[in-house]
Formats: sequence, structure tokens, C-alpha cells
Amino acid sequence: MEEFRLAQHQRFGRSSEAHPNQGDLFNEAEVLVDEDRQDEDDTNTETITYQRKKPKRKPLPKDLPRETIRHDLADDEKVCDCCGGGLHCMGEDKSEKLEFIPAQVKVIEHIRPKYSCRQCEQDNTQVKIKVAPVPSSPIPKSIATPSLLAQIITAKYQYALPLYRQESLFKQYGIDINRKTMSSWMIRSAALLKPLYERLIEIQRQQPVIHADETPVKVIAEEKKQGYMWVYCTGSDSPPNNTSPPDHDAIRRLVIYDYQHSRASTCPQNYLQDFKGYLQVDGYVGYEKLEATLVGCMAHARRKFMDAKKAQPKGKTGKADKAVADIQKLYRIETEIKRKTATEKHRIRQEKSRPLLDKLKIWLEKSVLQIPPKTVLGKAIGYTLRQWHKLIRYLDDGQLNIDNNRAERAIKPFVIGRKNWMFSYTKNGANASAILYSFIETAKANGIMPFDYLSWLLNELPKKPENLDGLLPWVWDR
Repeated sequence: MEEFRLAQHQRFGRSSEAHPNQGDLFNEAEVLVDEDRQDEDDTNTETITYQRKKPKRKPLPKDLPRETIRHDLADDEKVCDCCGGGLHCMGEDKSEKLEFIPAQVKVIEHIRPKYSCRQCEQDNTQVKIKVAPVPSSPIPKSIATPSLLAQIITAKYQYALPLYRQESLFKQYGIDINRKTMSSWMIRSAALLKPLYERLIEIQRQQPVIHADETPVKVIAEEKKQGYMWVYCTGSDSPPNNTSPPDHDAIRRLVIYDYQHSRASTCPQNYLQDFKGYLQVDGYVGYEKLEATLVGCMAHARRKFMDAKKAQPKGKTGKADKAVADIQKLYRIETEIKRKTATEKHRIRQEKSRPLLDKLKIWLEKSVLQIPPKTVLGKAIGYTLRQWHKLIRYLDDGQLNIDNNRAERAIKPFVIGRKNWMFSYTKNGANASAILYSFIETAKANGIMPFDYLSWLLNELPKKPENLDGLLPWVWDR
């Protein structure tokens, strides 16, 4: 019956784990149930109340170009309806409307005059022709400019628009660029960006904390069609702002994708090499062989108790509700200290989170003796106890997170895009996708418009291929 109710919820129920009216993460009313129905001291019900905010339209950016249209009364209407006297202007009402201008495409002609010596021509000697050098281009002998390549890259990898759809869009402008040509451009653009991509990997290995996750991807031309796209993240996934704590930007914001043909433990070993910092991951055993200090994901533990909660008879409450409520308390603390420094986070976690975790551990050790291990709740309890030493490791350092949602959010754009383009045809295409996704997501994490950054990169890299550190996203003068 548990399996039936869980399958029924997965098929017809709401997929989101968040409360529909939440203000903050997991900010919902808790329902605590006494596990033995006798000890009233263990029953604790907490109600969270909040005031709904009235929606307010955000102002349009001030740096957008503006056109002013004045709507004034006619001269014969500027007369008082009561006494017939003249009206004076006492003020004005303003409202803004947003106009959309479709993209424009233009052809840039490069003309290079040729020069020769008339005297040499008359003397029938060898004539040397002088001409200005060919301007640098990301893809020589092609019609692609940096802006065109950036548009195609962002359309596919940021907005999940497959190349065959982009082909039809270009045809609307009377331009014939087939998807095979665009696919070749993507691979060659990735090859141009690869040295900077490898430099970003070097910088990422120097960071103290890395988040990792992986997801399958189909590669048609491979003998083993099921490959994996691994993602490695450092720093916050939100752009820097004035409200960030002083040490919030100490870790570089990087999102690096790495295509591998399998899910074996050798994949993260080859990528991380001698990395010995903190690695925050899920419960996959492939990470156990790494030299890094593993940190667990509380969201995965919570997810298993949520499954146990869904498997309960409708309208009933039980042990799963208590576990979910206890984990929600931990998340509420994380919400409160979100803007604190790493030192302050460590201190508050020791004061508030550790006692809650100690109490949860006692409850788990007691419940594991009472719940059959093959039930949904039994599996959730067993998983949490097996992962416990990694789940509580976030208490050791304020730079760590309570879960691995950083990596899961970073891999989500790839998963969404995969629903549209479905597969990569070759291994080279999958590797190119990994490189291009990396620049898109890293730019977003650093508060940079991916199109602008890629346009600039593809323009500057052919000119200064050795100046990699001057092309990093956090030193780019936008």
C-alpha cells in the first residue's frame, strides 16, 4: 500500500517539495506527532503566521533608452468649466510602457585595398603586392562574427532553443544558415574557449569548497550511448550585491560542466585530481574514493522522509511528519543566517543547529529499532543514519551549506535544455556543450549578461590568446 500511494502521488501529485505559500525555504507550519502516542512531552506543534505582501511592480531599468511622448490638452480645452478662467499647469502624471524592438541583422563588409609598385610592373620584375592583414576572427573564413556566435550559443545553451529552430528563425530574415553549419560553429567556438575553460578549472581546484552532481545525457555516435554530464560549482549562484557578507565573495563563483562517458568514480577523480578541500555531494558511493572531505546533503535526507510522508494513508500523520518538521527547523536557522559571515554562521550553528541534530540522531537511533527497514520510512531512516557523519559536517565550517542544492540548481539549465535538444550526436558535440554551458552559467553566477560576455570573449581571444587571466569573468570591465 505504501508503494501504491507513493506511485500514485508521483503520477498525479504536486512535484514541488516547497510549501505553496512559503515566504522562505521550508517556511511552513510544522506538525509534530508523538511517535509512541503516549509521551506528551515529545508532541510539539508550531504555527507560523505571516502577512501577505501586496504585489508591487518593479521599476524599469534607468539605463534603457527612453522616448518621451507628451499628451496635452488642446488650447481651447485649457479653460475652467465652472468660471471660464484660464487653467495653469499644476503638475503632471507619468506612466511607462515597454516597447520591444525586434533583433536587427546587418552585413559588415571588410575591404582591404591592394597596393603594388608601378615601376616594378614596368620593369617586368617580380611585383610584390601589399595588403592590410586579415582582421582577427573567432572562426576564420566564415561569415560568423562574435555577436552572431554569441547569439546562437546563448539561444541554445541559455534558452534551450535547438539549432533546427534557430535555422527557421534565420530564414525569416532571408538568411540561409543550416544547422550543420551552426553545429560546426559551436564546436569550433568551444575549441577557441577551451584554454580559458581549463584555466577556470585550475582556479576552481584552488577553492576550499566544491559542490558536485551528475546527470545522464545521450550521445548517439558513442558505442555506449549513455554518457554523463558532471557539474562542479563553487561560490554562490546568486550574483554579488551590496547586501552580501564581507567574506561572501571569498570563493570564486564558478560553474564547470564536464562530459564523461560513464558515472564511474574515476570521472571526479580525474577532474578534481589532488583536491583535498570540502566536496559537497549526494549519497552516491562513487565519491567515497576521493581524497576530498565529503559533506552530505540534508535535502536528500528530507526528500526521503517526504516520500515516506506521501506514502502514509491520506489524512494521517506519523513519524515521517516529525522528521520533516525537525529538518525544517534546521533550514529555518539557515534562512536566518543567510547574510552572516562564515564565522558567524559557524557560531550560530554550534549554538542552535547542533542541539537539534543531536536530538534528531537520538530519535533516529530509537526509530530504526521500531520501523521495518524495507518500508519507505525505514529506508529513509536507514539512509539518514548511514549518511549522518557527512550530513552534520556542515557544522564544522561556516563556508559549507546544509545541502547540495547549489549543484542541483546549476545542473537544472542543462536538464531543461536536454528536454528540447534531447541528445548530442558525437562525443565532440557533448564536450563542446560542456564548455559552452560552463561559460553561460559562470557568467550568470557573476551577474554578467552571457551574450555580452561571450561576444567580448570571442572578439578578444583571437587577439590575445595568452592573456587568459585578463579574460576572467570577475575581472571583465563590463
